[in-house]
This record gives sequence, structure tokens and C-alpha cells, in this order.
Amino acid sequence: MTVMLKEKERIDDLQRNGYQIIQRTDGFCFGMDAVLLSGFAAVKRGERALDLGTGTGIIPILLEAKTEGKEFFALEIQKEVADMARRSVELNGLEDKIHIIEGDIREASQIFGPASFDVVTSNPPYMNDAHGLKNPDLPKAISRHEVLCTLEDVAREASRLLKTGGRFYMVHRPHRLVEIISRLSSCRLEVKRMKMVHPFADREANMVLLEAVKGGGAFLKMEAPVIVFKEPGVYADEIRDVYGY
Repeated sequence: MTVMLKEKERIDDLQRNGYQIIQRTDGFCFGMDAVLLSGFAAVKRGERALDLGTGTGIIPILLEAKTEGKEFFALEIQKEVADMARRSVELNGLEDKIHIIEGDIREASQIFGPASFDVVTSNPPYMNDAHGLKNPDLPKAISRHEVLCTLEDVAREASRLLKTGGRFYMVHRPHRLVEIISRLSSCRLEVKRMKMVHPFADREANMVLLEAVKGGGAFLKMEAPVIVFKEPGVYADEIRDVYGY
């Protein structure tokens, strides 16, 4: 299907099911963290999933390609970004399976209704200090800093949106791990799986992937870490095989 591109937009090949995505040449583009989250998250046959703060729509598009989920929803507060994600869905002919909704994460449970999803995913802003930003309204600032929502907002709304036993998947930074686990637990989201992500085998982790279950017991499985590069510029075999990058 052909869709109209706006100024400073391009189409990138996702190398998965022939899918493509629209991104701005001067804006915030999806990164490795979104790809890793789409490989870590599990959406089973017949399940409904929601991505909070979807940005370009990369996570629901990849989840549709990689899983047997029934229906995928995505919430994005920025009007122009939501429109771009919606056009990417149309570009791939996925309008019947992926639905991009413009709205605020802080009101997500009001928009969709409580206990309405089996799976919720999020690649939220990592930085909790937005002070000193020259322009907090820029898409890159909104994507990287907690300008329009906080970790607490994401945890609270994810819990409200999930059915009991539903799963929440998130990618974040290890330096906030203590806070993350505490916030999730206070919202009845118990972390059950965790996987650290290292850029190289001899480097410290710079990302962490988490699965939390609503109403789950206190049992945590620490999975083998992901090593992204086996040498500069060369992805490790796991990245190629499991994550399809």
C-alpha cells in the first residue's frame, strides 16, 4: 500500500515479514531497546496487547510479526507522532490488527477500561530529571525524559489495564532497577523474569528487560544476559537469531 510521506520523513525496512516503518529524518527514531523488548515480550494466541507510549509504532508492528496475538493497541500522546505510526500501520496493511490511539498514558485505563488487556508493553522515558532541557516539548525530549509521564504513571496504568495474571513487559536502565521493582510491586506487578543487556561481553549492562505479572508471587528468574555485539559493528548470533535484527 502507498501512503503519503510528509516533509523530513523516510521509510525504513524492518527486515521482518516485509514490514516497513515511517520515521523522521530529524526526529526520535526507534532503537535497539524497542527491538529487544519486542523479542522479550510474549503475546500468546488470542491475546490482546497494548503498548504505552508507542512512538513510531515499532513495538506493536514487530509484535504482530513475531507473535500470534489477536489484536494490538498502541497509545501515543504526540499528535504528529501518532499520525506517523498510524500511517506505518496502513503502509503494512495491518489496520485490522493494530490500532493507534492518540492519548495520555496517565489516562490510559480511562481510555481503554480496566482489566482489558492480557499484555501491556512499554519502552518509557529513561531519565527522571527533566530540569535544564532547552525545549521539553520536543519529541526527543518527551521520548527520553519523564516530561509527560513518570515511571509511577506507567506502573499504575499498566496494572489497571491488565487482567489478573496479565503480563507487563518493559525495557529500562539498570541504574533505576531498585526503584523500578519497588514501583511495580506497589502496583501489584511482581517481577518474574529479568534479562540484562550488555553492549559487549566485557562491558557493564546498559539496559534491562523485565516481565512482571499482575498479582504474581514473589519469585524472580534471572535469565542469561543478552550480548549485543560480538565485535564492533557485528551483532552477536542471539541478536540475529532470536531478535531478528
